[in-house]
Amino acid sequence: MKLATYTLDGRTGTGIVVEDRIIDTGVPGTMIDLIREWDTLKPGLEAKAAAGGGVPLASVRLEAPVQRPGKIWAIGLNFADHIAESNMTTPERQVWFTKAQTSVNAPFAEIEIAKGTMTADYEVELVAVIGKGGKHVSAEGASAAIFGYCVGNDVTERMWQHASPQWSLGKSFDTHAPMGPWIVTADEVGDPHALGLRCLVNGEMRQNSSTANLVFNIWQQVEHLSVGMTLEPGDCLFTGTPGGVGAAMDPRQFLKAGDVVRCEIDGLGHIEGTMIAER
Repeated sequence: MKLATYTLDGRTGTGIVVEDRIIDTGVPGTMIDLIREWDTLKPGLEAKAAAGGGVPLASVRLEAPVQRPGKIWAIGLNFADHIAESNMTTPERQVWFTKAQTSVNAPFAEIEIAKGTMTADYEVELVAVIGKGGKHVSAEGASAAIFGYCVGNDVTERMWQHASPQWSLGKSFDTHAPMGPWIVTADEVGDPHALGLRCLVNGEMRQNSSTANLVFNIWQQVEHLSVGMTLEPGDCLFTGTPGGVGAAMDPRQFLKAGDVVRCEIDGLGHIEGTMIAER
């Protein structure tokens, strides 16, 4: 099932995407509330999807599926080609940083280049959305902890990222975590380690790889994070980006106002944002 957060006529709610239409779930609250009660709500929502109806998808504004995740974690250096282009060695342990809640952005919204900066970069990533979550989740049981998946762009301000050993500030600028266009539930995705993912800038292919090439797979990621914290419904994990980022090109190609960045993942759809100077 494809589940979206959308706005229509000033009201924001959750909906089921069926082909080119969106059907309101009728579930009060946010996507996090829906995820939390998924086991109870699922049969009724499946019946709604089968019955059809709704409104044209083109008539609504799609928002980030989870507009205010409790936690946003992102793993760095998790594709061999990206590690090589970064002149780094393959980490023995997972390298994690956070992205601020305020960096969350709608899937087709503009992306800001902050005042006084000039090194904004793109990173297409598969985002895993936590469902049941938990603490001390084993790699063998990790698939049951995940609700679904969506497309993400870990937009990065490189100058700020590398100004400190901690990457989080350079990863957390406003609008720098576009996600969507919806969540595809885990049962529909199947194996999340067999998905092609790509990033195009102004129609030019910059990144083109597969989640099969993750250094640490998603199950290992869930196990690692849940050692120290409880993963909760709606938490979002950015699972790594492949090679081809602008900072590694020769000459380096950072994003500028007017550039259009499209991130796509097989079976999940695409997100697309135009870069603008911060207003």
